[in-house]
Amino acid sequence: MEADYVIVGAGSAGCAVAYRLAEAGQSVLLIEHGGTDAGPFIQMPAALSYPMNMKTYDWGYRTEPEPHLSGRRLACPRGKVIGGSSSINGMVYVRGHAMDYDHWAEAGADGWSFADVLPYFKRMETWDAAGHGGDPAWRGTDGPLHVKRGPRRNPLFSAFVEAGRQAGYQVTDDYNGEKQEGFGPMEQTVHNGTRWSAANAYLRPALKRDNCDLMRGLVERVIIEDGRAVGVALAGDKVVRARREVILAASSINSPKILMLSGIGPAAHLAEHGINVVADRPGVGANLQDHLEMYIQMASKQPITLYKHWNLLSKGLIGAQWLFTRTGLGASNQFESAAFIRSKAGVPYPDIQYHFLPIAVRYDGQASAEGHGFQAHTGPMRSPSRGDVTLRSADPKDDPVIRFNYMSTEQDWQDFRTCIRLTREIFAQKAFAPFVKHEIQPGAAVQTDDELDDAIREHAESAYHPCGTCRMGRADDPNAVVDPEGRVIGVEALRVVDSSVFPRITNGNLNGPSIMTGEKMSDHILGRAPLARSNDAPWVHPNWETAQR
Repeated sequence: MEADYVIVGAGSAGCAVAYRLAEAGQSVLLIEHGGTDAGPFIQMPAALSYPMNMKTYDWGYRTEPEPHLSGRRLACPRGKVIGGSSSINGMVYVRGHAMDYDHWAEAGADGWSFADVLPYFKRMETWDAAGHGGDPAWRGTDGPLHVKRGPRRNPLFSAFVEAGRQAGYQVTDDYNGEKQEGFGPMEQTVHNGTRWSAANAYLRPALKRDNCDLMRGLVERVIIEDGRAVGVALAGDKVVRARREVILAASSINSPKILMLSGIGPAAHLAEHGINVVADRPGVGANLQDHLEMYIQMASKQPITLYKHWNLLSKGLIGAQWLFTRTGLGASNQFESAAFIRSKAGVPYPDIQYHFLPIAVRYDGQASAEGHGFQAHTGPMRSPSRGDVTLRSADPKDDPVIRFNYMSTEQDWQDFRTCIRLTREIFAQKAFAPFVKHEIQPGAAVQTDDELDDAIREHAESAYHPCGTCRMGRADDPNAVVDPEGRVIGVEALRVVDSSVFPRITNGNLNGPSIMTGEKMSDHILGRAPLARSNDAPWVHPNWETAQR
């Protein structure tokens, strides 16, 4: 089998690249190890806790024991299914802040400043502005990815935003528009009551073309001849040839793994596993980043939370309504209010994110023993900690070694304590007086720095935003893996186009930035001039240097 372009991984970026290359008339073959995304567990937005805990859809990765989190091994779900992680994620849509991308450009990713990427965010979106307000001029109107807001009928959603206002924070009508900072509605990748994954948005339309095909298989390595990628080797001794390029979009965990198995990575590490070195790139697998978060949970005075539906009968009725009408509680991810705030004066743009949820429940679907409750997910956005992805062995079937090295600096601990204390202050506002009964987690008795640190060690969880392991940079940067067009430095006809290439993690959830990266990389692959730069300037708090809010 062969094609002009062979793409490894049918996830957020891979589906976007396949769509754009096929649209341009190129022959595309997309290879995905996972299977179908059919069925309500993936397609029903409210069922989001199921697919990320099912081996059918998830690679099932876990970290090595994290030394600063009491040796816990944390879950690191990655989508092993059509649509990749966009088929198992929480469907939260965040572009990131303008200054995130300006930092990318400053770090050597030339052409990736906010002015450069905003046109691609617009190109990929169809934003449902009906009845929502927001910033239409900043949003897309005819892209493949549908973005909307939940109905916010539960009074707790408006209480969260009002409490933020009462605490002195900004309110924003569109955190993906001009003004990210503040409290307001959260956006979701849902369309007509269905999860609008990269598979639904990009892959299915692409596969309707004669020049785009999908095959299942486990890619073990890239085949490199005379310094040029010419195809990929799959389990079962299968080979797929690429007439023009091989494009890796296998995730920030699997893309560096495949590179290393192909002889591209830190020479000494490859030698340990008996792998011949094709290109000594010490940055492969390094620079691993993530968002760590905690759920600050409150017991509710009133029985108005989603806990009343936490039983088989109610879940069955919600599921039936969704199956037949694509409406009701099943048609939303229930993340319908959000906030982005700054932790202290002198921080120019938000470094704390909130997801608000009107039930006290974990990602694994375990509800609080307290019954009715609600929670805010919170954590620092720009941790200085860095980890890595390395090979466990030269056997492609072995899971890679994943070390995030969470909470490895004093700044991490200071920032996380700040997150918890600021969240408590928000829940103490008048808007929550009718609803807050008492604090469930970490508990009102947990007050000192040491007590908070113990709670963080015990309860902090990944927000499932790994990135950075094949970072973009200039070709003369010894620690860069790809250049600003995604080309692997030192190997011809090979690119990486997924969240691996992020120089630094963006502010918020990563699905939107990952799709945008695929969109922009597709123009580089096609040799097209980038979209015209934008002149839109983001809102920055006028008193950021002297005020926290």
